[in-house]
Amino acid sequence: MSGDDDYIGRAVPSGRLSRALRMGALAGGIGGRALASGVARLAQGERPRAQDLLMTPANAMRLADQLSRMRGAAMKMGQLLSMDAGDFLPPELTQILSRLRADADPMPPRQLRVQLDRAWGEGWLPRFQRFQTRPIASASIGQVHRAQTNDGRDLAIKVQYPGVRDSIDSDIDNLALLLRMPGLLPKGIDLPPLLDEARIQLKAEADYEHEARQMLRYREALAGRPEFLLPAPDPEFTRSDVLAMDFIESRPIEALIDEDQPVRDRAAAALARLVLEELFSFNLMQTDPNFANYRWQPDSRRVVLLDFGATRSFSDHVGPQYRRLLSAALQDDRKAIDEAAIAIGYFREDTEPAHKALLLDMMELAFGPLRRQGLFDLAGTDIPQRIAAMVMEITQRRDRAEMPPPEILFLHRKFGGLYLLLARLRARVDLGELVAPYRDQ
Repeated sequence: MSGDDDYIGRAVPSGRLSRALRMGALAGGIGGRALASGVARLAQGERPRAQDLLMTPANAMRLADQLSRMRGAAMKMGQLLSMDAGDFLPPELTQILSRLRADADPMPPRQLRVQLDRAWGEGWLPRFQRFQTRPIASASIGQVHRAQTNDGRDLAIKVQYPGVRDSIDSDIDNLALLLRMPGLLPKGIDLPPLLDEARIQLKAEADYEHEARQMLRYREALAGRPEFLLPAPDPEFTRSDVLAMDFIESRPIEALIDEDQPVRDRAAAALARLVLEELFSFNLMQTDPNFANYRWQPDSRRVVLLDFGATRSFSDHVGPQYRRLLSAALQDDRKAIDEAAIAIGYFREDTEPAHKALLLDMMELAFGPLRRQGLFDLAGTDIPQRIAAMVMEITQRRDRAEMPPPEILFLHRKFGGLYLLLARLRARVDLGELVAPYRDQ
C-alpha cells in the first residue's frame, strides 16, 4: 500500500455479540438516565411524560454517537429513520439522527488489509501500481479507496466494513427494541413494516455484486444521455464485500454553485427529469439522495452519479398511482387528489376529516409549483417552511401518526433530498414543462 496509512481510524465492532452488547448498554444507559430524571422530577411535584425523559439532549446525542461508532446497519437504520420517518419522530430525535448523514470514521489500516485479504487472497498488492490506504470517502456500510492497476486502470474501490452483512438482522432487531421503549415513538407508527423494508434494502446494499448489477442496469437506462456520467464496475476486483469501479475525476456537486445561472438551471432540470423517469419510465430509482452521490465535472459540464446500492424498483402499482395523483394535482382537482392519496396510502377513507383536510392542504401547497409556467426558483420559495409548519401542526394535534407504506417513504426520501439539493444549488426549474408528459393517466 502507499505510505499514506498514518491515519488512525476507528475499529468497527464486527461480532454480533459485541454489537448487541453495545446496543444493550445504550438502551440501558438511556433508560437509566430517564428513570433517574423521572424520580427527581416526581420528587419536585412534576409529572413528566416518558418521551420528555427519554429524548433529552444527552440521550439523543448518546444514541447518535453510538450508532455512528457501530456503523453498518445500525448507523444506516438511524439514517433511514431520520430521512424516511422524520416527520413522524420527535424533533429532538430527528435532529440528532441527522448527524448520521455525515461521513463515518474510517476503519484502521490493519482492519482494511484483513478485509482485502479475505476478498482477494493474501498477496494482492503486487496487482496494483498504487493503492491509496487513506480512504477518499467513508459512509455507514463501507469506505472508498483509490487505486491504479498494473495495466493503468484508475479505480475507485469500495470496501465493506467487517461484519456488516452478518449483523444486519441483529442490528435491526436490537435497534427495534430500543425504539419500542415507551414514549420514544408516537402512537400509530407501524414499526415492523418499516424495519422489514429497511432490512431488505440494507441486505441489498451490503451485497456489492448486486450493486454492480444495479449499476449496469442504470447505465443501460441512461445510455445516450450526455448530461450524465456513471462509473462501470470492474469485474476483476469486485466481490460481495468489495466493489471496484472506474474512478471518475470530478468535484463535489456543490461546485455547481460557482457556475453561471443557466448552467445550474440545466443541471437541475436534468436531475429533476431523471427522478420522473426513474419513477414513471425506468421503475428503477437510486433512492439515496446523499449529496455525496452526485458530483460535477466542470470541463464536460456533466453530472456524475455514484452509489447504486440503494437502487430499487417499486411495486407495479406505484408508478400508475403517482401518475394518477400527478394528473389530479395538475388539474387542481381536490376530490381526485383525495382518491389518489387514499390509493397510495397517505391516509385512509376513515381518517378524521380535519386531519385529512390538513393533509390535502399540504399536498395542494406542494403541488402548486407544478401548475406554474416558467422557471421556478427552488431556493427563493417559502413552501418547504410552510409545509414544515403544517407537519408540526399535525404532530401537535394528534397522538397517532399515519404513515404511508414503507416503499413510499423511500420515494419521499428521494423527492425531499433532490429538492434540498436543487435549492442548495440556487437553481431554477420549469417544473410544469417537466411534468407535462405525465399529466394524462
